[in-house]
Amino acid sequence: MTSIQATRIRKGMLLQLGQHLFRVLGFQHVTPGKGPGFVRAKLRNIRNSTLSDQKFRSDDFLERVTLDSREMQYLYQDGDNYCFMDTETFDQVSISKGTLGDSVNYLRPEMTIQVEFYESEPVGIELPQAMDLKVVDTVPGIKGATASAQVKPATLETGLVVQVPPFINTGDMVRVNTETGEYLSRA
Repeated sequence: MTSIQATRIRKGMLLQLGQHLFRVLGFQHVTPGKGPGFVRAKLRNIRNSTLSDQKFRSDDFLERVTLDSREMQYLYQDGDNYCFMDTETFDQVSISKGTLGDSVNYLRPEMTIQVEFYESEPVGIELPQAMDLKVVDTVPGIKGATASAQVKPATLETGLVVQVPPFINTGDMVRVNTETGEYLSRA
């Protein structure tokens, strides 16, 4: 474990507060007009999946948990659990949807990914910054539409729905930012 200043926490980090491990789901730096700044963080307890909002002073130090990563292959979904297989030992582990959070929107069968472990317990996955996914459903583009801010919803192969420009059609590959879930470009 390493100590980090509260202002350095980022989405996806794992923190130890007391005896519990928390995944950072989101954070906001707040600088009020009067008084010292602080960090407001939305956290999920990785063992029981409860959500909590925490407030940290800017000069607080938090314990960041160091994780071990193993290369694993995503196999299948079984209810609210997702099954992964170690590519070296062929051991299988199951991770709950609550533990994975929004990461489930980017899982494709048979993809190889880094699974994070705390001691021997799987606590999450490490996604690339951006992924290329296929559009499986979207409304047809409107010919001659020139409005620059025009977007339409598109359902991707993993079930994720993103807002895309009007020229994207069903069957196209698009690049999506895995942190924000936003369309980046055509792939």
